[in-house]
Amino acid sequence: MDVSIIIVSWKVKELLRENLKALFRSTGDLSFEVFVVDNHSADGTLEMVAKEFPQVNLIANNYNAGFAAANNQAMEMAQGDFILLLNPDMRVFPDTLLKMHAFMKKNKEVGVASCRLVDEEGGNIDHVRKFPTLLNQLAVVLKIPHIFPGVLNNYLMKGFDYDREAEVDSVRGAFFMISREVIDAIGKLDPIYFIWFEEVDYCMRVKSAGRKVVYTPEAKCIDYVGKSFSQVARGETQKYFRDSMLKYFKRWHSFWSWFFLYLAWPLGILLANLADMIKIKKRIKT
Repeated sequence: MDVSIIIVSWKVKELLRENLKALFRSTGDLSFEVFVVDNHSADGTLEMVAKEFPQVNLIANNYNAGFAAANNQAMEMAQGDFILLLNPDMRVFPDTLLKMHAFMKKNKEVGVASCRLVDEEGGNIDHVRKFPTLLNQLAVVLKIPHIFPGVLNNYLMKGFDYDREAEVDSVRGAFFMISREVIDAIGKLDPIYFIWFEEVDYCMRVKSAGRKVVYTPEAKCIDYVGKSFSQVARGETQKYFRDSMLKYFKRWHSFWSWFFLYLAWPLGILLANLADMIKIKKRIKT
C-alpha cells in the first residue's frame, strides 16, 4: 500500500462526501486506502459513508475522541508506506496524492510534508508556522494583535513564498503527510492534545529525531478551513486552546515559560470578554 489516508470527521457530512468523491477520482498508478474516523457526529455521516463509500474503512466512535486520539485509532490499522492526515473539509485534485507520494519517495530525509493549500478561488492559504515561543504566545493570549496587527508576522511567517519548496518548523494538520519510517521511530500523535498543538508537537518531535518538515508547492489541495471546529462555542474552543498550549509549553519549554503563560490566561480571557462586550455595544448603537 502506497498511502493510507485518515480523515477524522465531526458534523461535516456534506463536505466529507465531496472530500471522498475527490479522493476516489484521484488519478495515477497509486495504491491507497481511506479511513474515516467519525467522532460521534450524529448527523447521518456514518450512514452516508457506509452506503456511498463501502470501500472506506469506517471507525465509529460513540464520543468525541478529539483529533490526535482519533487519528491514532486509524494509524493502528493503516498499511501505507506514507500516512496522510486529511481534514474532512478538504478536497484533493486528481493528481494531489500522486504528486505528494512521488515527493516523499524522492526525499527520504523528509519526515512530514504538506502541500499548497488554496481556497475555492485558488488563493493561497497561509499554513506554515514558526515554532511557538513565550513572546508570540503571550501576544496571542493577551490579544495584542488586535492593537498591533503586525506583532505576529514572524510567527505566522507572513511573506513566506508559497511558490518555493522549503524546510520549515511546522505545518497545519489539515494536510499532513508522514513517512511510515518516522511513525515507527517516534510513534503516533500524542493524545494528551484534544485539539490544537498536536501537529506542532509532532513536528518538533520529527525535527528532534533528525528528520525534516517540508512545505512543497508540487501538489495542491482545496481547504475550506475549520468547518468542524466553527461549530464549537467560543468558550469551549478557548478551553481546548489553553489546555493544549500549556501542555505543549510544559513539554518543550522551561518551567518559567509555562508559568508565565499559565498566569497570563485569566487576563487574556478577561480582555477577550471585554472586547466582545465592546463589539456588542457597537452593534446596538448602529
